[in-house]
Amino acid sequence: MTTNTSTRTSPRIQTSADTRVKTAFAVGIGNFMEWFDFAIYGFFAVLIGQQFFPIGADPVVGLLSSLSVFAIGFLMRPIGAFILGPIGDKHGRRIALVLSVTIMGGSTFLMGLLPNFATIGVAAPILLVLLRCIQGLAAGGEWSGSAAYLVESAPAAKRGLYGSLISGTAALAFLVGSFVALGISSLDSGFVSSWGWRIPFLLALPLALIGLYIRLKLGDTPVFTKLAENKEVADSPLRQTGSKKNIFAILITFAFSSVSGLGIYYLATYMNNHFTTALGFDRTTALLMSGIGLFIYMLLCPVAGILSDRIGRRVVNIAGTVGFVVLSIPSFFLFATGNPVLIVLGVVLLGICQALCSVSNVVLLVELFPAATRSSGSALGYNLALALIAGPGPLVATALVAGTGTSISPSWYLGAVALIALPILIKWLPETFRRDLND
Repeated sequence: MTTNTSTRTSPRIQTSADTRVKTAFAVGIGNFMEWFDFAIYGFFAVLIGQQFFPIGADPVVGLLSSLSVFAIGFLMRPIGAFILGPIGDKHGRRIALVLSVTIMGGSTFLMGLLPNFATIGVAAPILLVLLRCIQGLAAGGEWSGSAAYLVESAPAAKRGLYGSLISGTAALAFLVGSFVALGISSLDSGFVSSWGWRIPFLLALPLALIGLYIRLKLGDTPVFTKLAENKEVADSPLRQTGSKKNIFAILITFAFSSVSGLGIYYLATYMNNHFTTALGFDRTTALLMSGIGLFIYMLLCPVAGILSDRIGRRVVNIAGTVGFVVLSIPSFFLFATGNPVLIVLGVVLLGICQALCSVSNVVLLVELFPAATRSSGSALGYNLALALIAGPGPLVATALVAGTGTSISPSWYLGAVALIALPILIKWLPETFRRDLND
């Protein structure tokens, strides 16, 4: 069922090269800001554990508590998808992006102002959990919302390249987060423990204002504009998402998003903590090693996008998934050597796999779903995967090391998720790179 009354037609985006560049910049900077906010929690997980969960001298227990809060935020992502996805389908892709950047920036800024356990007692971790939930709700609409906006605005033959900007700016956000964390970690330890770790959280406010300003200047995508003009905007996006075809697409999305989501959170948030707590490196060296790997991954994102435009999304995504199956355990064996060069090599190997999976993920989120329910369907499939599989990844990995005493044990989870997803993708993932996004 469609409606012609509930949605005001947005101005059509002009498809000139100049406008596309502006659109890419607007979405990219907002996406960067959101993932910078999300990344810094992972980078400062150890310090946050010490500040909000004072449960003794064992750093692993403190890290587990902090990462538990990190995982809780992911449980809110499907709720965010239920809210922001239908908004994107019913009121426009732009409105959903404006809401997500506002909520994410505000909640992250407030996290930087939170008093610690020593100041307000048990209220400190409770408020931290609440803000992480709000942050997770906003993130529930960002990745898939950015993907829909950017890919729908891209030339048909360059959707993969344009979509790679989503993965690339997320990688850049984590990379900048690494250097911010590195700079702060080099300061006086007393200052870092008391206030230094709060600085990047407080930076969320000006970043959010920049992202909000830019996104408010956007029109809507040509695809949504056409839906509105033809009076084909979904009247009840969630109900229409429940069709058999959409449910199947959501299940496929869950499979490939589990792999790419887990991969990015291993690379971007867990590795740094693994190198310090499991391998014994100092924080500066750990940040440098993980940062080099993230930089290589970022450079590979547009390459993966161009490749998917040439040979298709299916083969690129499956190749990355096979890579995780084959290389997860060897990469962690390289980490276990304690040799920084071999450790960086291991991170780069995982980064190659991640680039293939992540960039194809972005475009598949758009191409698998019909235009009228695209935001809702893609947001649900993607965020369910992150809530149930990828989000708990750093916590599962830390628990595996603590429980087994084996530093390679996190590779078991990553390899197993990829191994389970692989036959599903081989059998059911369709090729989509020639699909008309207006359908």
